[in-house]
Amino acid sequence: MNDPLSSAPPLLAARGLAFSRNDEPVFGPLDFHIDAGEALLVQGDNGAGKTTLLRVLAGLLHLETGVLEMDGHPLLRGDRQRFIAYLGHLPALKADLTTLENLHFLCGLHGRRARQMPGGALAIAGLAGYEQALVRQLSAGQKKRLGLARLWLSPAPLWLLDEPYANLDLEGITLVNRMISAHLRSGGAALVTTHGAYAAPPVRTRLLTLEAAA
Repeated sequence: MNDPLSSAPPLLAARGLAFSRNDEPVFGPLDFHIDAGEALLVQGDNGAGKTTLLRVLAGLLHLETGVLEMDGHPLLRGDRQRFIAYLGHLPALKADLTTLENLHFLCGLHGRRARQMPGGALAIAGLAGYEQALVRQLSAGQKKRLGLARLWLSPAPLWLLDEPYANLDLEGITLVNRMISAHLRSGGAALVTTHGAYAAPPVRTRLLTLEAAA
């Protein structure tokens, strides 16, 4: 008897993905996929297109060439908010709101993972006691932790993390790895960019290496 899981489509599949800026190629064409329960580690030097790739997947940049599928179905631009959560270099937070107000606001926009609450997410991210702190008062590392709390609350199955270890100490790096591991155990997947300076999360991992265009 065939195992029904063996024929399941990947969570995300990309075929012939390419992007150019001012008629100059940035990356591609790329073919890759990510299954539920695994991470895709994207490595490459500065200028290789790692951040651009994530922004294309998140729908922040227009896909010029290629096909994207989620669970075997075409990934439409309007579907990305439901399926994809993006943590980029910029915090995407409102500086004059508190940490807790930011999380409530973002949950209202994007929904919330079942049985998870903003206060609990702050505690998981190491920000217990900072519920009433304004975001503009936080350090770069604390803002990164708040972004991780927002990510933890997202119901989206695919996480896109652009250099998630930046601005974090060893405790923060361990936090990122624990969050990714827990997300994958729950059936999610993660695409993580890195320069290779940090260890990959201790999970089932594929590797995609981008090279800067000549």
